[in-house]
This record gives sequence, C-alpha cells and structure tokens, in this order.
Amino acid sequence: MQARFLSLTIAGVFLGGAGLHDVLPWLRILFLILILRAGLIFGSEVSAHQSAAGIKTDLRQQLFSRLAVSGPAFAHREQTGELVTTLVAGVESLEAYFSQYLTQLILALLVPLAILVVLFPIDPLTGIVLLLTAPLIPIFMVLIAGQAETATHRRWKTLTRLSAYFLDTLQGLETLKLLGQSQTRAERIARTSEQYRRATMGVLRITFLSALTLELVGTISMAIVAVEVGLRLLYGGMLYPEALFILVLAPEFYLPLRTLGLRFHAAMPAVSATTRIVELLSGPATDEGRLAGNLPPVGQGLEPVAPAVPIQASGFQKLVFDRVSYAYPEGETDLRPALQEVSFEIQAGDRVALVGPSGSGKSTIMALLLRFIEPTGGQIQVDGQPLQTIDPVDWRRLVGWVPQQTYVFNDTLEANLRLASPAASSEELQAALRMAHLDEVIRILPAGLQTRVGERGTALSGGQVQRLALARAFLKNAPFLLLDEPSAHLDPEQEGYFQAALDQLGSGKTILSIAHRLPTARNADRILVMAGGRVVECGRHADLFELKGLYYRMVNAYVAG
Repeated sequence: MQARFLSLTIAGVFLGGAGLHDVLPWLRILFLILILRAGLIFGSEVSAHQSAAGIKTDLRQQLFSRLAVSGPAFAHREQTGELVTTLVAGVESLEAYFSQYLTQLILALLVPLAILVVLFPIDPLTGIVLLLTAPLIPIFMVLIAGQAETATHRRWKTLTRLSAYFLDTLQGLETLKLLGQSQTRAERIARTSEQYRRATMGVLRITFLSALTLELVGTISMAIVAVEVGLRLLYGGMLYPEALFILVLAPEFYLPLRTLGLRFHAAMPAVSATTRIVELLSGPATDEGRLAGNLPPVGQGLEPVAPAVPIQASGFQKLVFDRVSYAYPEGETDLRPALQEVSFEIQAGDRVALVGPSGSGKSTIMALLLRFIEPTGGQIQVDGQPLQTIDPVDWRRLVGWVPQQTYVFNDTLEANLRLASPAASSEELQAALRMAHLDEVIRILPAGLQTRVGERGTALSGGQVQRLALARAFLKNAPFLLLDEPSAHLDPEQEGYFQAALDQLGSGKTILSIAHRLPTARNADRILVMAGGRVVECGRHADLFELKGLYYRMVNAYVAG
C-alpha cells in the first residue's frame, strides 16, 4: 500500500501536473500507512524482546534448579567458570535468536510471498524475475553457514575455556603467589586470550564476507529488476505508475532476505551455547530430583523408586550397605568403578572409621550417604528400609556433615551459620559457637556475627573456618555425623581446639569418619580398610595391627613418614 500510493503521488505530480491539493488525499493515506507501519514494527520489536526476556528468565530458572538438584557430585565434574559463562553469556545470547533471527525468519518467508501474490497479477514477468532471483540469497547464506557455525562454535569453546581458566586463577591466586607460579599462569591466560581474540576475528571475518556477498547478490538482483522494468518502460511495454510501483516495491522484496543473513550471524552464538544448555538440562541428576518426578536417575541400572516415605527424627538403629556398587561416568558411555559390592553395618551409637589409599572409595561412600549420588548396584538399607525410598529432605535432617574443606559464602557469619538451621534462636547460635570454641573469635571481630567473611571465608583463618563448620553441626544437632577428616589441614594448636570440640559434638551420636591421619582412627569402635573399591579389612586398631595386612603397612608408612 505504501508503494502504491507513493507511486500514484509521484506519477500524478510528474506526469499529470497535479498540485498539492490534488494529491493531498493520497498523501494523507500515505502518512497514515507510514504511522501504521511504524507502530507495527515497534510492536513487533517490543513483543519479540519481551518474549525473549521471558524465555531467558525461564531457562535460567530451569538451569539453576537443575544444578541445585544435581548436587555437588555433578558440580565437582564441571568447571565453575564454564558453568557461569553458560548461565550468563550463553543464555543471554538467546536474546538475538528469539528477538531477531526467529522473527526475521518468519518475515523472510511471509513478506516476499505476499509481494509475489500482489505482483503476479500486475506484472507476471517481474514476478518471475523476483521468483528466480530470490533463492540466490538463501543459497549463498547456506554456503557460508557451515563455516560460520564452525568458527562460532570454536569461539564459544575458547570463551568457556578462558572463563574457567581465569576464574580458577583468581580463586587460586594466593597459592600461585606462594608457589611462584603467578607469572607463568598469567602468560597462559594471555595465550588463551589471544586464541579467543583470533577466534573472534575469524567469526567477524566470515560475518563481513557474508554481509558483502548478500548485499552484492541483493543489489545485482534489484539491478536486474530495474533494467528489465526500465527497458519495458522505454519501449512502451509498461505504464509509468506500474513501473514506479514495482521499482519501489522491489527493495522491500529483498530486504527481509538480506536482513535474515545479518540476523543469522547474530544468532550463531546462541546455537553454540544451546548445545551446552541442552547438555546441562538433560544430564544426570540426583535422586532428589527424580523423587520430585521431573528428573532422571543418576546411576545406570537403578530400579524404579517407590514414593518417598518419611523417617523418624530420632535417627536409625541400623544402617546396612548390602553389596553396594557405584561407577562414575567417564565420557559419553564409559563408567569408572569406584565401589564394588561393598558390605558393612553401622549400629546406632557406633564410631566407624574409613581408611585406605586415595581412590579406594571412601569419599564415594560419603556421597552415597549424603544422597548426592545413588548406587548403581546393591542397596543401602536403614532399619530394613531401602534408603532410596526415604525422602531425601527428611534423611538429610538426620545427617550432620563436617567436610575436609568447608565452603563459606560471601555473607555474614550469622548467615553462614544459619545454613544449618535457619529458624535457630540467638541463644542456640551462641551455644553452638561456644561449643565450637568460636565465641572468642566472634568477640574480637569488628561487627561480631554480622561481620562479612568474604568468598570462601577469606576473612577467617583455616582453623576458624573449620570451627564454623563444627558450629553448624552443633546447631543442627543431627544424630548421624559424617566427618571427612576436618582437621587434616590445621596446625597442632588449631587441631587441639578442633578435636576437643569434635569430641563434644560426637557424644552420644553415630559417627562415620574418613581418617586421613591414621592415629585418629585408633579410638574408633570399628575400622573399615578399603582398597580398590572394596572393604579388605575390618576390626579395631589392635586387631588389624596384628593381622599385618594393608592397615599395618599404612600405619608403618605413616609413622616412617
């Protein structure tokens, strides 16, 4: 309509000698059409961006939920920097795909088709020319698309690798300084940054080449239409209003196709990022998510789980590992066995220690009991009931976990402590701090419990961080304690404070601990010696020492070291 009234106005003035009064009705209609078109374009842009924003928000929520229910076992296999890049830059790149490329793809299909429907009754010859030249732009776009996709994918991989490498460097900067490796690390980051720069320039090179090619093809196609229409007009084969109408309309025919080529390159990062996003959304998750009814199981070969049932808040009487096996996924299809038919029992009130060389399966047993992963074979039973059938939330209320390396969030001391019991009273907080021998530290801090401790507890010493973990365990007061040698990295003085608090914490509770320092296993009621994913010895310290097996050799090696 815009092209029609514009051509009528120009033809009336140029050939018919019409004045402003004569063409004013056409100008008014043309003005209304321009306003309507601008409004439609504005509405289209707003709608597209709102839709894209909604999709990004929903997708980020899904990704965060997925990562939350996948648990630490999944997170430990991933690189934090790469995950952050995917959640931030990766999801953000979808904006261009949904708000620009997808809408332009629809316009590239509809607008040329509508113009052909209008033009063919008026001038079949021009319609045929447009029909024959239109596919040239998509053909060239497809020819360039393969190279563009490869280059963009390479650039995205380089960006995620750089992000992961850079974040690891920042988090380990203190260690790098102590080891004198900061300059070497900086040089490696510089090399990776240079690779990313080259990958980016490679993508831009293809983008500019593609834009030049598409513009050239579009210009040549419009030139063909212009020559064909001009010659027919010159020799009297076409009237001037129709010729002008076609010439005004021809750029509108090619414009959506040319714009699609530009939008295609803007959307390519989204295609690369989506591959990783889909992997995260469809990858393994913990049994907690599966019990919620919306996530697949972790292990291979798990039987369907019955609806989750509650458990007594007072704890259990007997916990049994019945030929439990677990294998970690490696690559697409391979599995790495970590536990092989492990069997043992823990009675209420027992103190059991796990010892063994690195990689023998001790941490895997901890992860199974924390419900971060599920067995790929065998069964864990709690008072005769399969652990898989117990509500994970109820089960974790019974478990207190003191890891070897406690994670502290960049928040106040109180907020970090309340992770164990958000509804705890001030008196309960103070009692937990006092039992963990952390109350004296709180008194000398500038803001007390409201002191911000920094990411990973940078404002605290190693011993204070571990005592914070103990304070969490005191506050939770769970009947079943899992200890991963939390005093392994402390100096003798800090270890003394910590061990005293730990003895108080474990009074009257069931304890399963990983003993990296073998002397700490001496006081256990039972020691499980692991090797190759199996329990190879079991008994008290004196009994195992007399056997002169693996435990005997480990103790002697520890003493000699």
